[in-house]
Amino acid sequence: MTILEGKKILLGVTGSIACYKAADLASRLTQAGAVVDVILTHSALEFITPLTFQSVTGRHVYTESDLWGSSGHVTHIGLGHQADVLVIAPATANTLAKLAHGLADNLLTVTALAAGCPVLIAPAMDGGMYRHPATQANIKTLQERGCVFAGPGVGHLASGLRGEGRMLEPLELVGHIRRVLGMHGPLAGRKVVVTAGGTQEPIDPVRVISNLSSGKQGYALAQAAVDAGAQVCLISGAVALETPVGVTRVDVRTAAEMARVVLDETTNADVLIMAAAVADFRPAQAGEKKIKKEADLPAIRLEKTVDILQAVGTRRSESGFPRVVAGFAAESDDLLENARSKLFTKKLDLIVANDITAQDAGFGSDNNRVVLLQADGGQQELPLMSKSEVAEIVIRQISHLLDAQNTPAISSP
Repeated sequence: MTILEGKKILLGVTGSIACYKAADLASRLTQAGAVVDVILTHSALEFITPLTFQSVTGRHVYTESDLWGSSGHVTHIGLGHQADVLVIAPATANTLAKLAHGLADNLLTVTALAAGCPVLIAPAMDGGMYRHPATQANIKTLQERGCVFAGPGVGHLASGLRGEGRMLEPLELVGHIRRVLGMHGPLAGRKVVVTAGGTQEPIDPVRVISNLSSGKQGYALAQAAVDAGAQVCLISGAVALETPVGVTRVDVRTAAEMARVVLDETTNADVLIMAAAVADFRPAQAGEKKIKKEADLPAIRLEKTVDILQAVGTRRSESGFPRVVAGFAAESDDLLENARSKLFTKKLDLIVANDITAQDAGFGSDNNRVVLLQADGGQQELPLMSKSEVAEIVIRQISHLLDAQNTPAISSP
């Protein structure tokens, strides 16, 4: 179950050509399991119809007629109090001004005043309108009151110009919504460091020794940690994946680079999750120039790379940080035996063991089949499931481990 499952999201749509993106957003949220109620302003109806949103959400769409209907005096109260988050996307300059000054002359603005939930605003307007001092003052006022802003982005605008003012794309907005929903989760105030992807050890300027890691499991763990409210640092090898919203990403290439960043970022971290496939070996000496294939077949002498978990464990024994360390064991034989050995020799709290010979899971796949082993002897075998589902279970176990320590969040006041 993702953080969106069963959540009640109230989507306010105002008069902008970006209304078509709002329909896509409503569809994505509904497909993710959220219950989406939509309020269309009078101006929004000039761009899009209620039927569009009814078709993707399966629910009644609210318009001005509902404000003045037989139950109009309670409609906005019910909508505002039942929602887990109010999202206004697109939000025009006019609507921002109304919200900032407490005006309540339509169903959306009166509902916003009545809402007791977080408010996420995705502006959409021409660049000049967005940069205008009045608009900037309104945004500042709303931020001071606790409203969260997503965007705007830079790109082609309806005016034909290019600049800041474009509403963010629906997929990115889903990420912002997840972040808002998770703000007060079980890892709120905790710093979580996640490593993902494979490292690359250079043979020469164009060739490397690497592996088949896609980084998908590590990125799913970073997203799950954000969903749980954590402050997340993602240390990533070279992968073609989008950084989850709310995550600070640090790109590295080699095992040595990853080790330096991990040690730096975990100095005061609550959690380290080593999901990266770090190279165990590297060429002892990388060529300064490209090795020509016409030359004699080169002999490449290998040496061991730095053992990141060992280095973390040594410092942890002295400082106590990170408070929880989780590792991964990707094995082709003797899965549990090798995983348990790594669990104790690296002094881990939790290890996630997966069989890399499985045809339907592991490297490159969207799915995984793993066994979770804890230092206290606990063992949980998970069936084939998505890497996102695996990540949610791992983060939940890590949260329990932190709770058992009864230690305050590092970033707490």
